[in-house]
Amino acid sequence: MRAVALGPYQLTASELSAVLAADRGGVPYLAYRAGDARLVLHALDGDLVTIGRAVENDVTVDWDPEVSRSHARLERVAARWTVVDDGLSRNGTFVGPDRVTGRRALEPGDLVRVGRTVLVVRAPAQQAVETVQAQDTAGAAKLTPAEHRVLVALCRPWAAASGGVASPASNQEIADELVLSIPGVKTQLRSLFQKLGVEELPQNRKRAELARRALATGLVRAADLAPPG
Repeated sequence: MRAVALGPYQLTASELSAVLAADRGGVPYLAYRAGDARLVLHALDGDLVTIGRAVENDVTVDWDPEVSRSHARLERVAARWTVVDDGLSRNGTFVGPDRVTGRRALEPGDLVRVGRTVLVVRAPAQQAVETVQAQDTAGAAKLTPAEHRVLVALCRPWAAASGGVASPASNQEIADELVLSIPGVKTQLRSLFQKLGVEELPQNRKRAELARRALATGLVRAADLAPPG
């Protein structure tokens, strides 16, 4: 069976178990592969995390020659984490494709690149929902109205779960809520799988990851999730 992906990294069964346990722990964290290919989960349980090649850093990236000795830092500002690059790094710090100049706020699921190393920002599902409530995202404009309605219906039971295992809505539940045919729901979901980059995941993981990404990126916001009238 194909391994589940965490950002750019493929996970073994034991690594996936560690990630799920960290997610349940309730503390935001960074996930990255060290020079020996180990998956490292670094808890963001303070207010400052330094990143660089020097051993004095909290996250020491000594295997990557493109990382500066003092490269970047993560700082907690109120309840949000930010990444800061004040120009100390020679090759820059990137969030996704964008180079960081000064300070940039981070969202759950963001990929922070220093040199050739990618650090994945992870946060519990509930924190991701709370973060996107106040987020003004332009991402929803990339979806058609029909796709957005299906995505909201898919996410509704996932976001409402509390203390148990979250499950996205089934095709039948989405069809019943939106008065659509099952083939119509499947058509919209296939498009959403492609647009949110989950089409290559195993079939039993696609729906949950689609819901997680929709909530973490703000494509579905808290205001969208009110029970249908």
